[in-house]
Amino acid sequence: MTGASARRAQGELAIVLHTHMPYVEGGAPWPRPGDELDPQGFGIWPFGEEWLWEAIATSYLPLLDVIDRAPITLSLTPVLCDQLEAPGAMKRCLRFLREVRPESHRLDIEGFRATGDDELARELERSAAGYAAAADRLEAIGTDLLGALAPHASWTSAATHAVLPLLATDAGVALQVQTGIASHRRRFGHWRGGFWLPECAHAPWLDGLLEDCGVHATCVELTGVFGLGAGEHLWPLVSDDGPVLWPIDRETIALAWGHGGYPANAGYRDYHRHTFHRHRVWANDGRPYDHARALALAREHAADFVARVRSRLRDGGVCVCAFDTELLGHWWYEGVSWLREVLEESARQGLALTTLDDALARHAPGPAPAVLPDTTWGQGGDLSTWSGPAVADLAWRARTAELRVIRAGGDAPARAVRELLALQASDWAFLATRELAGEYPRERAQAHAEALELALAPHGDSPGPEPTLRNLAPDLTRAGWL
Repeated sequence: MTGASARRAQGELAIVLHTHMPYVEGGAPWPRPGDELDPQGFGIWPFGEEWLWEAIATSYLPLLDVIDRAPITLSLTPVLCDQLEAPGAMKRCLRFLREVRPESHRLDIEGFRATGDDELARELERSAAGYAAAADRLEAIGTDLLGALAPHASWTSAATHAVLPLLATDAGVALQVQTGIASHRRRFGHWRGGFWLPECAHAPWLDGLLEDCGVHATCVELTGVFGLGAGEHLWPLVSDDGPVLWPIDRETIALAWGHGGYPANAGYRDYHRHTFHRHRVWANDGRPYDHARALALAREHAADFVARVRSRLRDGGVCVCAFDTELLGHWWYEGVSWLREVLEESARQGLALTTLDDALARHAPGPAPAVLPDTTWGQGGDLSTWSGPAVADLAWRARTAELRVIRAGGDAPARAVRELLALQASDWAFLATRELAGEYPRERAQAHAEALELALAPHGDSPGPEPTLRNLAPDLTRAGWL
């Protein structure tokens, strides 16, 4: 048996990391004289640009060394890249890590020392050292995080993470997809056609549009079609219209991203319980957090994960395990350590790893079912998270705005197009449905809708300066939209 044949027979694990943050870059609540940009942004912690800085410190920077170790399919959304390359953004991120987080840790440490909670104070000192290490890492790469991620950025996505099946027009889909692809090509050069559908939201009518734009492969959630754990999830599919559809394997994903999954273990750090200055010092079982205990759990869970994937692949195929990158480190504090252990454990147990681009050379796609429903990886596997009764008004507002901009065609001002893209972001409906951010998502959607209306108004009415969307979708002209 040849090496390639043996590899096919034993199956392969494809880890897909989808990296995304809505547009929050734009000034800070603590500006200094001489800052490069106006201090106007999208709210304050935890929903202002500090939200992005936290993801950089806890997910993106720690992952740099891990993704160098093995083949991983990394998707970067254009809207995230827009922010990472925005003038002054990384400078403000570094200030956040060097000044704001040390001070917030100091205040909490003093509070715990005053009440005799020395164990919690020591954990805060360890936590503060993590932010200092992140700042050192950012400085070591010349604050060029986008450049550090570039060698691994193989897949792109829609411009601002719109749920494509909910858009009103083919032209609106093309705007999101073509702008995203143009952004990727400018920043990273070579692209093999891999495209992450935001929220894994797929509808069969999209396939021809995607293929026409150059998309040749994407991921889909077909648990409702084949059933949880079915063997069909391990093989790529293709319809007459294309592109290749890689089913994600919900059974495997749920081990780390599901109710009762690894992050819920008693010894891991509790994400939801905070100190006064929004630090986390307790474990899920309510005890003071013990980092050594948590790392031991990560090793144990990595070995369990690899063993389960090997069993899943006993008849061959490709197990596509896809996560939001921010799960690792930001939401699940030990997630980056767990992934590092998964890579090492895969080598020990003989589990082959692959990227989706490379896997296509070894796994020819079979025919997709003649009839597929609209699907997402959201609750219920459908579109209700982004269009259900709780957020129907947001979906309606975005579709109405899209029709207005598309009708204006080439006469639509750049400001109107950018406000439409910002309004279409899936994040606002998700946050509203899950009740995760109070009024913030509705306020964001309302502000973008109002600015869009002003930009489209006759007689040259202007929404004024554009500091908050200053670097959103800079590739609209390259994509042929302006």
